[in-house]
Amino acid sequence: MEILSVKQRFGIVGNNTDLNNALNTALQVAPTDLSVLISGESGVGKEVFSQVIHQASKRKHEPFISINCGAIPEGTISSELFGHEKGAFTGAQETRKGYFETANGGTVFLDEVSEMPQETQARLLRVLESGEFIKVGSSVVQKTDVRIIAASNKSLLDQVKKGKFREDLYYRLNTIQIKIPSLRERGMDIHLLFRKFAADFAEKYNTTPVQLTSEAVQLLVNYRWPGNVRQLKHIAEQISVLSQSKLVDAIQLSDALPIDQEHSNIPMVSSDEGPGLNERELLYRVLFDLKKDVSDLKKVVVSLSANGNVSNDDYVVKNWANETHSSDTNRLMLPESNNQSIAPTPITADHEIQEEIMDSEHEEEVLSIADMEKKMIQKALEKYKGRRKEAATELGISERTLYRKIKEYGIDL
Repeated sequence: MEILSVKQRFGIVGNNTDLNNALNTALQVAPTDLSVLISGESGVGKEVFSQVIHQASKRKHEPFISINCGAIPEGTISSELFGHEKGAFTGAQETRKGYFETANGGTVFLDEVSEMPQETQARLLRVLESGEFIKVGSSVVQKTDVRIIAASNKSLLDQVKKGKFREDLYYRLNTIQIKIPSLRERGMDIHLLFRKFAADFAEKYNTTPVQLTSEAVQLLVNYRWPGNVRQLKHIAEQISVLSQSKLVDAIQLSDALPIDQEHSNIPMVSSDEGPGLNERELLYRVLFDLKKDVSDLKKVVVSLSANGNVSNDDYVVKNWANETHSSDTNRLMLPESNNQSIAPTPITADHEIQEEIMDSEHEEEVLSIADMEKKMIQKALEKYKGRRKEAATELGISERTLYRKIKEYGIDL
């Protein structure tokens, strides 16, 4: 079988070099009976690769059984894999065949093999070494001829070091290893996959396939895709069903993409109002808190000026306030040296200070939070010469939020 025909048959889309190398390895090892270990993140398509190996092997007309080891309770997994005798445990009302007996002559795919209990690992090792197994509650040794393909989204070598996976079993399974790249490593394959899924869902729901603007494609490619191909497929279906326009821009796409908090630069805050603060609300809260602090400081200065109660520390506070909000630096004077005695400086124009502070506060009220936010975004974009990813990092918001803000405020790049 050639790679192109395999891709067409199994719906594998993309021309990424690592993906093609993985497919080549799968096709080369398929005619043999060697055990294979497929590694890769959750959602990259490990089960599809196991089916490719089975269908390209001499066992293709025999059973293929896929087993998720992480989904079977620890107390029953040995019974599921190897079968049990009647009365072997509570609830065992009759003799039952296990997957290894049922799949005799075919292929058994063990997904999430790292989740397999230690006792079951020992039983699996015996199958790999001699093709023998014993049913739960039996003493009779049985033979089976199966090809084992295992997969894990965890590093089995790390699990061996932690004592959670048998070292001898690891080396038996790892005769041939196939590493499937994550979706974020596949570049423009992401857009090709999206178009394929969009076309599939358009046919399924009898609609026109959705398309993406150039900015939306860039956002699609730059997203981390922690759920890989599986997540991309779900997003494509969601947009195909819910989008009112068949041309989806970056703003619409960003609304469909979940925020990846683990790898996000957005700070997390606790709130009495409960969860759900978005980036804009967070920015508003920070700005309002800052404004409140400055206003409180101004009130202290006005009060001290009016009462004439000025201590050594008050001189510093008042001098800072005047330097910040007035060009007149002569109203408050600091002593020239620490050895000089400090006496309150007569203040003859307290009403002028109060008026100046009131005027300053009025000007700040005119400058809305939105204006401040817009200026911050413009400065960040100017600093990084329009590169949105760096600007978003500087602002401490996600890139998809920055897209939304640029469009909302009509900022020209």
